[in-house]
Amino acid sequence: MKPRKPFFIITIDTEGDNLWSKPREITTQNALYLPRFQELCERFGFKPTWLTNYEMAKSDTYVDFAKDVLERNAGEVGMHLHAWNNPPIKVLTDNDYKYHPYLIEYPDQIMREKIHVITDILETTFSCKMKSHRAGRWSFDLRYASMLLEEGYKVDCSVTPHVSWRNNFGDPVQNGGTDYSQFPEESYIISKDSLKKTSREGLLEVPMTIMILREWLSSFFPRSILMKTPLKRYVERLMPPVWLRPNGRNLHQMLWILELAKARNLEYVEFMLHSSEFMPNGSPNFPNESSIEKLYVDLEELFVIASERFQGVTLSEFAEWKLGQ
Repeated sequence: MKPRKPFFIITIDTEGDNLWSKPREITTQNALYLPRFQELCERFGFKPTWLTNYEMAKSDTYVDFAKDVLERNAGEVGMHLHAWNNPPIKVLTDNDYKYHPYLIEYPDQIMREKIHVITDILETTFSCKMKSHRAGRWSFDLRYASMLLEEGYKVDCSVTPHVSWRNNFGDPVQNGGTDYSQFPEESYIISKDSLKKTSREGLLEVPMTIMILREWLSSFFPRSILMKTPLKRYVERLMPPVWLRPNGRNLHQMLWILELAKARNLEYVEFMLHSSEFMPNGSPNFPNESSIEKLYVDLEELFVIASERFQGVTLSEFAEWKLGQ
C-alpha cells in the first residue's frame, strides 16, 4: 500500500570533528552545533536519524542533546561504527588512525565484538533498542548484515547505488571498500546469499538516494541511444552520480533529485550529512562560518520543497512501514 506522501528520510553520520583530516585525538565540538539543524528539521516536520559512533556516545553534550530529541519523539538515535577507534581496539595496520580500516577487514570475532560493544553503549546510554545502522566509510558485507541481525537491528542504510568504493582503501594490503555500482536504488530485504539480492525476511536495506544524470538526459534523448556503450561511458565520466547530500554547490542537483523522485513515484528519498559538517572547519566542504550560512540557505530551500511533497520519518519508522507491507 502506497503512503499518502512518499517519505523524506534524514540520516546524519554522527561522529567526531573533521575526521577527513585523520586526527589522532578525536574531538566532538560539533555536538554544540546540532540543535540548529534539529530545530530546522522540526520546523518542516522532519525527524532526523542520528547514526551515532563511539566518540559521540561518550560526549556529554551530544548525549544530552540526543536524549532530549528522543524524549520528544523528534528523531531517532541509530548506530554508526568506525572500526579503528571502536572498542575492543585491535591494531590492524601500522597506523589505523591514518588508514581508517573498514570493519569488514577485521576477523569475524573482532567484528562481532565491536558491533556488540557500541550497541550496548548506545542502548544503555539512551535506554532504547538500537534498530538502525550505517557502516563507517560505507563498507558492508553479508557477514556484517548477519551480525547486525544477531544484535536485533532492523534496517541498514550503507548501500550507495552507482558508487564503488573499491579504490578507497582502509588497510592498504586488503581489497578496498565495497562496490555498489550494480546495486538497487530502492529498499529491499537483504538475501542471505547476496548483499544486492532480495529476500522475504531479514535486514531491510534502505540505499542512499543517489541518481545518475542520464535519467535527466533521457527527457531529451531516447534511452536506447544513451545506453549505447561508448556514449554511456562518456556520459558517466562527465556526469558522475548525484547524491541527496549538500556540498555547498549542488542545490540545483538536489532539487532535481526531488523532481525525479516524484516523477518516478518513489517510496522515499534519503538525505545524508555528517554531524561535523554543521560546524565551521568541521569538514572540507564547509571550512568557515560563511560556508555554514550558505549551507543553511540551501537547506531551507530544499526543505521547503521537500515538505510539500514528502512526509518526514526516521529510518526505523520507514522500516516499520516497509516491513509491514
